[in-house]
Amino acid sequence: MSQPPLFHRLDHIAIVVRDTDEALAFYRDQLGLSVLIDERIESGQVRLTHLDMGNLHLQLVQPLTEDHPLQEHLKQRGEGLHHLCFECDDVKKTFDQLSDRSMKPKSETPHDGVLGKKAGFIDPQTTRGVVWEMTGPQ
Repeated sequence: MSQPPLFHRLDHIAIVVRDTDEALAFYRDQLGLSVLIDERIESGQVRLTHLDMGNLHLQLVQPLTEDHPLQEHLKQRGEGLHHLCFECDDVKKTFDQLSDRSMKPKSETPHDGVLGKKAGFIDPQTTRGVVWEMTGPQ
């Protein structure tokens, strides 16, 4: 028996980059995507830049510190696709529902996202290896 969906829609596709300004020369200037949001999230030590793709955003994620976990990702894999992010009504509530579906959050609590939203990753060991994030107002 299938369960109701946890998420409403795909919110953004995240690309990890070494330098946002350099990446914008491609994504904004060559592809013609408009910048919608460009925000530094100090609690997460990242710069998040959202570009308009019509029905969803393309998010450029730049780690701002040398010890940020995404630095290791960049060393091992280089720039490229990092995760898919889905919208939900309440990130914490959705976190609590994951165990009912044999999944678990990657951390105990949601982290800060853009424009005051909350966000949280699902442990990829419980999602068939795909890095999924969820975002919402809470």
